[in-house]
Amino acid sequence: MREARPSRTAYMVAMRRAAHQIFDHPKVFDDPIAIGILGPGAEERLRGEPRFLNRFGRAVRASMAARSRYAEDQLARAVERGAKQYVILGAGLDTFAYRNPHAQQQLRVFEVDYPATQEWKRQQLVAANIAIPPSVSFAPVDFEHQTLREGLQQAGFDVAKPALFSWLGVTMYLARETVMDTFRFIASGTPGGGVVFDYMVPRETLDWTHQLVYDALSRRVRKAGEPFRTSFPPEKLREELEGMGFHSIENLGAAEINARYFHNRSDGLRVPGLLGRFMSAQL
Repeated sequence: MREARPSRTAYMVAMRRAAHQIFDHPKVFDDPIAIGILGPGAEERLRGEPRFLNRFGRAVRASMAARSRYAEDQLARAVERGAKQYVILGAGLDTFAYRNPHAQQQLRVFEVDYPATQEWKRQQLVAANIAIPPSVSFAPVDFEHQTLREGLQQAGFDVAKPALFSWLGVTMYLARETVMDTFRFIASGTPGGGVVFDYMVPRETLDWTHQLVYDALSRRVRKAGEPFRTSFPPEKLREELEGMGFHSIENLGAAEINARYFHNRSDGLRVPGLLGRFMSAQL
């Protein structure tokens, strides 16, 4: 992690969310400020990048758009159940807090990230003239020196109120015990909350063609300094979350994601393969 810069993977995720706004119609995930937060000339840079137009780029873009849409769909349901807090773990350049459709329901948003990444993001917001609403709180957490609980409490998080935690594009880069400790912390929360996240399945559970894709992705992120570290067999993960007290667990693979978000598209945009899955769980 470089000073005052996001991780390379977080920046690429933001670029792919922005590319979805430009190249795909209709949009699966509508984010009117995804381009602006990347800075001046972002649209021109994206249109000039061939990697966003090839088959691999389209597939990854579809996955980024679908998981963001899934998280915000789960948030809408959580707000209906009474959730008053939304915690975005590893927020990166996520823009939800600056277009919050649940502000009238007094939904408070907490962005959790490394201090240097958050500082860079705040600079981006200022440069793009994106207002920071009073409903958002930044929780800079250096996990080498403090816990998630401490960082959230310092930011004003109320453990007595139900909260939905969003955790996208992170679990695969952390040690398994770190991931499970975070789930245990979320499980200690107030009923009405929950978690939505994505995760990788073990390489050995894939057929040979998907193992090749897994290996290609693994090389990319390792080269960026953020290697894959953790994966989960879907049913085993469900059992562990149920053991912590989660319920109403939804576990989506590519077929379910495509049926929900990419049905009957004329452009063929869809989530490929079996590498990653989406999961949500309630308290």
